[in-house]
Amino acid sequence: MTEQASSVDANKPNNQEGESLENNPSSVPGKYYALILLTIVYAFNFVDRQLLAILQETVKADLGLSDSQLGLLTGFTFAVFYVSAGIPIARWADRGNRRNIISISLFLWSLMTALSGFVQNYVQLLLARIGVGVGEAGGSPPSHSIISDIFSPEARAGALGFYSMGVSVGILFGFLLGGWLNEYFGWRTAFVVVGAPGIILAVIVRMTLKEPLRGLSENKKASSESSSFSKVVKLLWSRKSFKHLALASGLNAFVSYSMSSWIASFMIRIHEMSTGELGTWLALIIGVGGATGVFGGGMLADKLAKKDKRWYCWLPAIVGLIAVPFLILFLTVDEKYTALLCFVIPAIVSNVYLGIVLATTHSLVGLRMRAMSSAILFLVINMVGLGLGPWSVGILSDFLKDTYLGESLKYALLYILPLVSLWSVSHFFMAAKHLRTDLDNAPE
Repeated sequence: MTEQASSVDANKPNNQEGESLENNPSSVPGKYYALILLTIVYAFNFVDRQLLAILQETVKADLGLSDSQLGLLTGFTFAVFYVSAGIPIARWADRGNRRNIISISLFLWSLMTALSGFVQNYVQLLLARIGVGVGEAGGSPPSHSIISDIFSPEARAGALGFYSMGVSVGILFGFLLGGWLNEYFGWRTAFVVVGAPGIILAVIVRMTLKEPLRGLSENKKASSESSSFSKVVKLLWSRKSFKHLALASGLNAFVSYSMSSWIASFMIRIHEMSTGELGTWLALIIGVGGATGVFGGGMLADKLAKKDKRWYCWLPAIVGLIAVPFLILFLTVDEKYTALLCFVIPAIVSNVYLGIVLATTHSLVGLRMRAMSSAILFLVINMVGLGLGPWSVGILSDFLKDTYLGESLKYALLYILPLVSLWSVSHFFMAAKHLRTDLDNAPE
């Protein structure tokens, strides 16, 4: 393998002779250990992020909040600080030790989640959630970069699809633990119990995860210079496929974040379910179903793309189109269990795009641009999806309250989400038109 150039000590290979191959990312067991550990970290990311969704009706009543304030908590404010911190952290990850960045970030967001259980008012809770957002900004870009270094381009969508299962696994435990802990012990205890284990995991990451050589899977030599934010933006913005993929992903995330943020409130208000029962149902539907979709989608896209790379765009477009009628049925049927069954299909396909788009984005840029390219993609996904989605639904729900009374949230979701889903599908199809040309022109 070509010796890599590096001006940063933290990037020197630390898999020296004499170290166990178990955790060595250049070995087969080592790369799968790294993938599984990073996926667990990502799951903790979404446990802590999603926890508020199942608790928010109780928090709303306790702290006297409006739907707009809840949407701001779970959406816009969190997203602003998440993406603002994400860019400089990604720049650091493209030239520094990614393992250490992940460990520090995990410690921070877990601590701030635990502290959320001690807040006494809206401002304090808002500040705690900002701390969670800043911490979580350092989780995904360096993880994406490590995974792309240890898995070849042909297997990358599947590997990043597996990693992206952390979203669904995190939502599973967030709903399950949050629902039952809230029912028996209260929302404050739920925050503390869910946040504390992440601090222990941060130590495990620091002690056992190895920093891989950049370009390891492709046997490429990485430049010693990291790329600036403006350089990566300029490169990505010159690729028509990326512009459509980023917008399609942001709109897809608008729908999925809106649903994950408001589905518990919807089922509690419209169908009068308890948090314990509801948390169990949503854990199975979104957690198990979503994990199946995102991992299976990545694997299927890698298989189909061997014949035509455009399947990296066509697949998320097709499954997104299939989900729309089931989403409408979920929001309109009268019986609660029928509604939950209708939600199975949207839950399975909601994040199919994620591993696929990440892998495709990494194939469009150079080796030392991967963490930054992830951060830029996540900037779009989180500002459009997380920032605008839950907040827009909350604002519209408050606006419709005089007209629809207790069903205002139902109609806010119904008026917005199906249309945004179709808009997302259109951009995936448009991205397919330019993808092969852009991949052929990708830098080494």
